[in-house]
Amino acid sequence: MASPSTSHMDIPKGDKLVLRGLKFHGYHGVKPEETKLGQKFLVDVDAWMDLRPAGKSDCLSDTLSYTDIYRIVKEIVEGPPRKLLENVAELIASTTLNRYPQVSAVRVQVGKPHVAVQGPVDYLGVEIIRHRNLDV
Repeated sequence: MASPSTSHMDIPKGDKLVLRGLKFHGYHGVKPEETKLGQKFLVDVDAWMDLRPAGKSDCLSDTLSYTDIYRIVKEIVEGPPRKLLENVAELIASTTLNRYPQVSAVRVQVGKPHVAVQGPVDYLGVEIIRHRNLDV
C-alpha cells in the first residue's frame, strides 16, 4: 500500500502554468544574520489548471496570467520574515489556491543558493505539492 507521500495524488497530471527561476531578496531563516542581512531566494511554481479554453480562444480572460502568481511569490518572499522555507512555500501554495479557484493543484519549490555547507551546491530548499480537494 502506498504511503501518503508516495500516492498517485502527489504529482498532478495535465495542463499547468510554469514559473521558473524567480529570484527575490528576503529575510527568512533561523539564524540572526539571515533575518538581518537577508539573502537571495529562488522559487519555481507549477499551477495546474485547464488551459484548453485559453488554447482555443486565445483570450487572457480564459486563463490566469503568470504575473498574478508572480505577484503572490514576490509578496511572500519579500514580505515578513519566516523561520522556515516550509512556511514560505506553504504560504505561496495556500495563497495561490485561495485566490484562484481555477487552480486545482500547485507545486512550490523554494531554494537558498547561499547556504553554509561544506561543498559546492546550486541551492538547498524545499518542495511542496498542494491539491485543492485535499489542502484547501
